[in-house]
Amino acid sequence: MKERTWNAPGEVSVPEELLRAGCTPLLAAVLAARGIKTGPAARAFLDDGPFVPEDPLLLPDMEKAVARIRLAAQRGETVAVYGDYDVDGITATCLLTEYLRSAGLKTESYIPDRLEEGYGVNTGAIDRLRALGVSLIVTVDCGITAVAETEYAAALGVDMIVTDHHECQDVLPVAAAVVDPKRPDCACPDRDLAGVGVAFKLACALSGDSAAILDRYADLVAVGTIADVMPLLGENRRIVRAGFHMLRTAPRPGLAALMEAAGVDTARLGTNAVGFTLAPRINAAGRLGRVDRAAALVMERDPVQAARLAAELCDMNRQRQQLEAEIWDEVADMLAGQAVTAPIVLAREGWHQGVIGIVASRLSEAYQVPTVMISLDGDSGKGSCRSWGGFNLFDALAACGKYLESFGGHALAAGLNLRKENIGPFREAMKEYYLGHIPTGEASITPDLTISSPALLTMECVESLNALEPFGNGNPRPVFAISDAVLSDAAGIGGGKHVRLQLEKYGQRYDCVWFSHRAEDLPAVPGDRVDAVFFPQISEFRGRRSVQLLMEGLRRTDLEELCRHILEGGPFGDHRLDRKGLGVLWRSLSGRCPCRVRLSRLGQMEPRLHPAQIALGLRVLSELGLAAVRPDGENVEILLIAWDEKTDLNNSPTWRAQFD
Repeated sequence: MKERTWNAPGEVSVPEELLRAGCTPLLAAVLAARGIKTGPAARAFLDDGPFVPEDPLLLPDMEKAVARIRLAAQRGETVAVYGDYDVDGITATCLLTEYLRSAGLKTESYIPDRLEEGYGVNTGAIDRLRALGVSLIVTVDCGITAVAETEYAAALGVDMIVTDHHECQDVLPVAAAVVDPKRPDCACPDRDLAGVGVAFKLACALSGDSAAILDRYADLVAVGTIADVMPLLGENRRIVRAGFHMLRTAPRPGLAALMEAAGVDTARLGTNAVGFTLAPRINAAGRLGRVDRAAALVMERDPVQAARLAAELCDMNRQRQQLEAEIWDEVADMLAGQAVTAPIVLAREGWHQGVIGIVASRLSEAYQVPTVMISLDGDSGKGSCRSWGGFNLFDALAACGKYLESFGGHALAAGLNLRKENIGPFREAMKEYYLGHIPTGEASITPDLTISSPALLTMECVESLNALEPFGNGNPRPVFAISDAVLSDAAGIGGGKHVRLQLEKYGQRYDCVWFSHRAEDLPAVPGDRVDAVFFPQISEFRGRRSVQLLMEGLRRTDLEELCRHILEGGPFGDHRLDRKGLGVLWRSLSGRCPCRVRLSRLGQMEPRLHPAQIALGLRVLSELGLAAVRPDGENVEILLIAWDEKTDLNNSPTWRAQFD
């Protein structure tokens, strides 16, 4: 497995305009690093005021969908909302079902069984719905590839309205309407809607009052959008913010019960709580073939019944975790000792179909390649696919389509069906396609900026980062770097599964925690100088509030590389050298120059100075013409010229830059 590399953050100049607009120095620096450098741009991004969603009629075929549903209402038809078994599909199904019923339509809801039916529209489900008297099916979060199924429904006298957000293939279903923001003719300014986002737009179009629909369903749209990892920019960002407000102040009973059962603090609710606490519990029901329990929870109005359903979902999630751990152990044995350089395609009889997608995600992250996990049942297999590094899975599956019975999804995640005998050829075809389309991205950490002053980590600055929420795809949680700190302590917590650390820098001591890392596996020991990447948060313990750093990376400081960068004109961070220190360096050099010194031993020249201060001093002396300094690979050659007491140190740009 591979560790993430670190990218050096770019130099950030904090615009005075952002400070005048009321931003703290840390918030202003993050906004500037992300290209938001003016007051109006900052206000537009941070605005939490009244919001009205974009016109839903900008979506293709939306007028046709509205007309057909209104016709169904006039005729007294029975309508079915046909969804999907993940969080996005469940929230979309519940939202549209609830709305149509409130509008007076007789409405059934149908979510296929993940284990028995698989993803998408199937003819068996159409038969069952037709038998119930359904004459109009509205899909949510699925259906864009259901060309044959739409024809089948039409032959039975059942109309279809497709609402989806997945990639479109060359041929669209011949339906009463096909509403999908991924259609090439879509005029929406924000096309990255989740399935529940498209269902929400349909309800807005039917109602004619988007603001009122947002007030009713923002919580469901927020949960589904976050769970489906949609970009949290533009309209999605504003809808999710509205959803958070609803979840904190007036959550529907089902979600309130789930938050309580899962231990979510509503006052500190954020994308992490939704994505990593609520969503897995809702998903667990679908993964274990009990999606009806999740849908029932979302729709439930009785708090007592909601609490019982929430407890069921939490129990199912524990079962899911156990199944996942068992499959992960098997996969680890299958890959042990292998050098993985192409997509992982693994298959085994009996792997739980509802869990393999999670394992595929973990594998793609661990080995930094796309992954396909296939659960075999006799001669057929169902697979879950996850991308990595920007590799387009949908295009890859299309290129390998001759080996597949069917597939669907999008660039980052997909599902497939294939025959057992085609697994080998499919694996080779995926490898060939991948080698011709190797992604340029790599697993890396790119901090927003390097912290150069303790003034950037005050309580006020750290709390101001809350204005950037919601964090997620397209608007990641900001991370920061500290270089050349002292690791003063490290100890295991949580039974050794996590580690608590202390870093010393700028005369301050910072408490840190690194989840899912063990103290014995750290790349440094107490006393070492280290670089750290982290996200700062406010910790509250026994009434005491303090800044805590959530670690994302740690490494020993490469002092040789640091000194080389400074000597070559690079940034010197928080390292400073005063006149007294420069004099100490000159006197130390006078007794040994000319000389050639290894950069790794630069600190031995004058123990009273940090190696970076020595490199900085050499750069100043060189700029003043008092020394000839020539870096040469792993060494630096130094020749003193002359010390003139009348030398004006301000003639050195580096000297002046220390005090700017």
